Amino acid sequence: MDTVLLSDSIIELEKAAEFIRDGEIVGIPTETVYGLGADASNEDAVRKVFEAKGRPADNPLIVHLADFSQAKDFTTSIPDIAYKLADRFCPGPLTMVLPKNDRIPMITSGGLDTVGIRVPSHPVMHRIIELSGRPIAAPSANTSGYPSPTSAEHVMRDMKGKIAAVVDGGCSEFGVESTVIAIEGENSVRILRPGCITAEMLKEVCSEVIIDHAILHELEAGQKAASPGMKYKHYSPKADIIMVEGELDNFISYVGSHYGDNVYSLIFDDDKEKFPYRYMTYGKNSSEQAHLIFQRLRELDDAGAHRVYVRAPETRGVGLAVYNRLIRAAGFEVIRI
Repeated sequence: MDTVLLSDSIIELEKAAEFIRDGEIVGIPTETVYGLGADASNEDAVRKVFEAKGRPADNPLIVHLADFSQAKDFTTSIPDIAYKLADRFCPGPLTMVLPKNDRIPMITSGGLDTVGIRVPSHPVMHRIIELSGRPIAAPSANTSGYPSPTSAEHVMRDMKGKIAAVVDGGCSEFGVESTVIAIEGENSVRILRPGCITAEMLKEVCSEVIIDHAILHELEAGQKAASPGMKYKHYSPKADIIMVEGELDNFISYVGSHYGDNVYSLIFDDDKEKFPYRYMTYGKNSSEQAHLIFQRLRELDDAGAHRVYVRAPETRGVGLAVYNRLIRAAGFEVIRI
């Protein structure tokens, strides 16, 4: 099909909403990354999302709503702590996994009896949800396993000819997908996928915040993925990504001993004055790294990189989200020196 590039004018957003109502797929900007939007209650439309992405059917989709008050229409129960979290973080990059009702098909939830609910803050996504009058399932708008898209150009490169339209709403603000949490108890949550809503921020509302083992480790054989991004190799460019933990001097020495044609490094901004080999930088702090990481992974492919040694970020705050994306891009290959 012809994929139409739309602006963020109200007339163009009405066209995007019409595509959604008609069961078509639209690339939509959010504050995290661009999403591949479809009517979450329409099984045929959701099936098109899986087909366009090449996404495994047991990888659940997140449902986006205009207001958290609408969550009661798609769930069987909502704990009090979920409302407290919504008051603090919605709209924004937080997804809460809740028990779903029959209005959300099993194909949308990846065969689970739960569904991830999110209220995005990006005005374009928010307006399309309102105009369409539909709950919108919107996984990242990329080929499954490839780095997530943070611009309309990225979406067009991956999805042109596979979906009805892409809405250009500029570059994504945060650059990594939403934080996904499950409610563990009356005042306890478990982080299933880290994002820009950090454990430290969640502790301002909850007495206990658990970091799921799968954030930094592979799922065990047969274990179901409760959140997108938990089960499969994700976010990976064509280049072979290798994470390296260690001080800069040791990192330089290690890269030097493995250097060659089409070998690049991904380093911190402050490293570049001392770094003697082929490189790209990805920010001077965790927030900048989150914003740039997927863009840089795509640029490394464009540069012809075959192997990339990545200076590992910290695992505190937003750094945990960046580390989580990189360790999956690396297929859990980490060198500690």
